[in-house]
Formats: sequence, C-alpha cells, structure tokens
Amino acid sequence: MPDDRPEAPYLELLVRGAPAEAYERPVLRARADKAPADRLAALERAKLLALRVRGELEGRRRREAELSALYETAHDLAGLRDLDAVLQAIVQRARSLLGTEVAYLTLNDPTAGDTYMRVTDGSVSARFQQLRLGMGEGLGGLVAQTARPYVTESYFHDPRFQHTHTIDAGVRDEGLVAILGVPLLLGSGVIGVLFAADRRARVFEREQTALLGSFAAHAAVAIDTAHLLAETRTALAELEAANEIIRDRSRVIERASEVHDRLTELVLRGGGVHDVADAVAEVLSGSVEFLEVDEAPAAAVDRSRADGHAVRDGEEDWAAAVSAGGELLGALVLRGHPRLDPMDQRTLERAAMVTSLLQLARRSAGEAEQRVRGELLDDLLDTPDREPRLLRERAARLRADLDTPHVVLAAGIEAPDTGAPAAGPGGAHGSGPGGTPGPGATPGSRSGGAHGGGSGGAPAEDAEGRRRLWSAASHLAVTRHGLAAARDGGTVLLLPLAEGDTADALARRTARQLGTAVHAAVTVGASAPVPAPAARPGEVAAGYAEARRCLAALRVLGRAGQGAAAEDFGFLGLLLAGTREGAPDGTGVQDFVARTVGAVIDYDERRGTELIRTLDAYFAGGMSPARTKDALHVHVNTVAQRLERVGRLLGPDWQSPARSLEIQLALRLHRLASAVGY
Repeated sequence: MPDDRPEAPYLELLVRGAPAEAYERPVLRARADKAPADRLAALERAKLLALRVRGELEGRRRREAELSALYETAHDLAGLRDLDAVLQAIVQRARSLLGTEVAYLTLNDPTAGDTYMRVTDGSVSARFQQLRLGMGEGLGGLVAQTARPYVTESYFHDPRFQHTHTIDAGVRDEGLVAILGVPLLLGSGVIGVLFAADRRARVFEREQTALLGSFAAHAAVAIDTAHLLAETRTALAELEAANEIIRDRSRVIERASEVHDRLTELVLRGGGVHDVADAVAEVLSGSVEFLEVDEAPAAAVDRSRADGHAVRDGEEDWAAAVSAGGELLGALVLRGHPRLDPMDQRTLERAAMVTSLLQLARRSAGEAEQRVRGELLDDLLDTPDREPRLLRERAARLRADLDTPHVVLAAGIEAPDTGAPAAGPGGAHGSGPGGTPGPGATPGSRSGGAHGGGSGGAPAEDAEGRRRLWSAASHLAVTRHGLAAARDGGTVLLLPLAEGDTADALARRTARQLGTAVHAAVTVGASAPVPAPAARPGEVAAGYAEARRCLAALRVLGRAGQGAAAEDFGFLGLLLAGTREGAPDGTGVQDFVARTVGAVIDYDERRGTELIRTLDAYFAGGMSPARTKDALHVHVNTVAQRLERVGRLLGPDWQSPARSLEIQLALRLHRLASAVGY
C-alpha cells in the first residue's frame, strides 16, 4: 500500500544520495496528477526540508574528507623522511579537496629576494614550473609580500597585483584563470605560498580558503621540521667527525710519542741517519730514505728549507730538509704517501732535525780525525827532524803507511766566474778548523821558504771555498789512507803512490775528484814521488815546494783546473823541480834569461817603462804593431817607439827567426820564474 505522506519520497532520495535536481520530481508529478493545493504545499515544505538535510549531509561529508586529509597530512609529518614527498602529498590533497585542476607551492629565496616554484601537481607547462616571482610581482608575489591570502576569479583582468611579462607568459602557458593563494607562515614570517588554480573562471568560497590555509600551515611545519632535522643531522655529522678527529689525534699523538722515544734511544746509543730513517718508516708505514745533498730533489728541498716544514715532492713523496746553521746537509724523503697527516708531517720534520744532529756529530768526529791528519802533515812539513818511529806510530793510528812511496800535492780552487785562482800560491795556511789553524788563518810560522814561499799575496778565495776544498781533500785523504791539511791559501795532500801509478796521473785524478766534490775547478800540482816520508821527512817539505811551483805554472800556462807534475812540463820541469836532490838550482835558467833579455828587464826596472810587457804583446800578436797597440791600448806610434828602444838594447837582429825564438823563450821563463818564486 503506497505511503501518502509528503516526506516519504524525499526520504528515499536522501537515502539514495540523489542529485539536487531529483528533488523537483515529486512536486512535478503531483501537479501533473492534479493533486489538491494542500498536498502540493506539503510536498514543497518536505522538499525544502529534504534539501536542507541534504546540504547538511554534504557539508558533513566534505568536512569529514577534509579532516581525514588533514589527519593524513599530520601523519605524514610525524613520519617525515623526505621533505619533497610530504610537500607533494600536501599539494595533491589540496588539489583534490578543492577540486581544482592545478595546485602548486612556492618558497621564498632570502638570498635572491624572490620566491620560486617548489612543487606542482596538475601542471603541464615547463615554463610555468620554472617561474621565479619577485616580491610583489603576480598574485604569489603579493601574498609573499603581504602575508595575506589572495584570490582572483580572472587573473589577467585583476589589477590588484603587478603583472610582469615573464609571470604572465608562464600563467598563460599553463592556461590558468582563477587562482587562490595562501601564505606559508612560520612564526611571523612568510616562507612561501600554497596555490590552488583552475583553467576557467571560478569563485573560491571562504571555507576553501580556510582549508587551503590549513594545508599551508602543515606545509610550513613540514619545511621547518625538515630544516630542524637537516640541522640536527649536520650537527650529528659534525660531532661524529669531531670524535673521529679526536680519535685520530689520539692515535697520531701515540705514534708521535713512540717516534720520540725511539729517536731518543737511537741518539743515546749512537745510531746513524739510516737507523733514524728506518724508525720513521716503520711508524709512518712508508719508505723513508736519507739522501745526500747532490742526490736529494733540489726544488722540494729548497722549499722545505725556506718554509721550515716537510713539503710534498710530486704526487706521493714528501721531503724534509736536513740542515744546521744555514748549511744544507741532505734530506729525509718519505715515499708512497699521497696524503700526510699534519702530526705525521711533524714527525718527519722532527726526524729531519734529529738527523741533522747526528750529521753534525759525525762531522765533528770526522773533523777531529782530519785535524789529527793535518797536524801530522804539518809536522812533516815544518819539523823534518822528528823521530821517524813516532811519525810511524802516529800514521799507523790513522791507517797510513809512511814507509811507502808518496806524492805531495798542492791544490787550489779557482774562481767560478773568471777561472782565476781563488787563492795564490802564497799567503795564508793552516791545518783546518779546530785546534790547528784553519783555512782562513793568517800566515804564520808554518809558511815561507821551506814551502815554496810564492808571491806572498793574500788569498782571494773566500772562507767557504777554502773550507769546502779542505773538507773534500780531507775526505779523499781518509779514503786513500793519506794526509791532508789546509795551507798557504789552498790545500796540501800527501797520498800514497800505487805500484804502476805516476805522480802526473795522480795529480790529474785528484784535480777531477776534488773539482767534482766542491763543484768548482780545482788545480793540482804534484811533486816527484817521495820514497819514504817517515824515513826522510825533509823530502816532504821539498816536495811541497815543488808541487806549489807546478800549481803556479799550470795557472800561468792557462791550464787552471788541471793537474800535473814537473815531468809533464818537458824542459820547464827543470825549472819546476827546483832544488830537490839531483835537480838543478835554476841558476842556468836565470843566466839564460839575463843574457837574452836582461838589458830590457834592467831598463824597465830603472825607468819604470813597459818594454817587457810590450815584447810579450808583440810576439803574442804575431809581431804586428797594429795588434800590439790594440792589446796594450796605446797609439801605434808608442808601440813603434818602444820597439825601437828594444832594438837599441838587444841589437838590430833581435827580430830574426833565431833571435826572436830565444827572446820568446826567455820571456816565458822570466814570467814562469816570477810566478814560482825564483
């Protein structure tokens, strides 16, 4: 039986959730059936009541969906792991609940002073997704600037905000018309804007603005939480890094303490530089090697010496200069370490310092032995009447045998720029640094006639050059079981002569060895062999005088930087051999010079002229007056006048081939005799 109550059909419609237009049908049907007026009025009242109930139910369902979405958003925030994912979920839910075609979120950039697109949902335009809005530009820029929500039904016809070509082009490219924007507030500041937009004209209700504002609040919380989590993670990472650094420092300090103890022990028990290198290599887990100055990497060592620290050499090596008192002694090189901890670097530097102390100690011991060798050689030169037995005993302690043939060698270092001698054949002398006079000593009781005298001029060689030459000669003497001393501005050596060797060959070999050691030219003159220095010590002094004359002759003849003995000079060897047993005393040479050019020499001495010098230049220039005047820097008439005077002194035939040969020989002998001390 049908229900005639007017509300019955509307209850059925409410149960089915019918659309609003369905509620007109019961009234229309009753009118078609010509129902009474009271029936129609009752149906109208029932319809209005049903529509009100329907609206309440729709509102409740909408609020339930909104609350559910907000709950889900809060749940996402509680388990926040990825900020991008949370913001994307917020934008998607806002778009779904508001029923818009597009939703998006922008964040402020304090550095650039604008706001930029962060997340979008429903967007199809790449240009729109990359938009940046200046403060006050576009609807979003206005929201970011004022911290208030803004809504527009038609974006391009709304004059409330500033339109720019870039923003309008992006919005047009996306096709947006109606836009709602709410601020993302964090405290009292705006950090961004959340938007909902449609591609058609639309009016956004107040409830929708409030709902979007709720989502914006969640988004602000998510961003703030993410920042706090990031800061927390950063702080934890920094704390962990600090703890790791502390642990590393503790391990490094322990290693440094171990190295310090081991190096101290090495020094106390007399270890060497290679023991130090082995100890450091074990601690640093690498290969450590001590290199002499000429073997070390020059560029890296120079930088280390200047900085006072170990420096990188190439990709995987480190070098620490070993120096003392401004002198470079070598370097410690660590290999196979691309990166070196600062504390380990300090360990290498400390090891270099210990190595320098060991080097100085070794040098002091070596110099003490060198002084003893120098003192013995000085005694042989200065006091030849010493008891041979005592000389032999002193030599034996130095592993030298003075009963075998020896050669006396005089060595002098040459100036590097001009090739001129850094010390003349005469001048200062001494046995070396320390208790006996050193290379820089002034002339004393040990110089003079017995040693070849020389011109007596002060040595031009600097103290450093003399020290290097003496040190190299002393080292050579130790290795050859001989003796060495610094003397007369140069160095004297007494070296054994091996069977089958010659004095001349020994002199050449010694010049090469000393030159290589001091990195400069060294000239060496040698005596004839001394059969047994201990038995005939007087021969040592005579041999030294002969060696010095050979040294002077080499320089006069333009052979500086070479080595030679008297036997290497042919007939000039008669002059250089001097007054040793069996050799002429040089009187015949002097007579020949006096007989040949003595008149010119006497004339120069009486008048202060330069006839001898003019003759030298004349013959050196091929007997050409023009070349002679250029060599002497005088007028050609002056040369002619001087040669005319020479002709009157020597006779009209002085330029004949036979006479000119004798005169040139006499000039050479005169110059050489002056140099060697006759």
